[in-house]
Amino acid sequence: MEIESKVFLLAILKKKENESINDITMILEDAGVFSFKEGKKLLKELKKDGFIEGEELTFKGIESAKDAELEFKL
Repeated sequence: MEIESKVFLLAILKKKENESINDITMILEDAGVFSFKEGKKLLKELKKDGFIEGEELTFKGIESAKDAELEFKL
């Protein structure tokens, strides 16, 4: 899994209750992780691969985000 995907999943896991996935995409664009267009494409891929359902992470997405969090703490 690409680092951008890991960062995206982790950001969704850590998002505030009032934030949408679109908000997270814009935040990560502002941080220079990817362009908004790339973020939308990545979001589509993550949904297709079963990491995201609607506005929430699936069990698979939660586990991947938690793995990414541990990886980034090292």
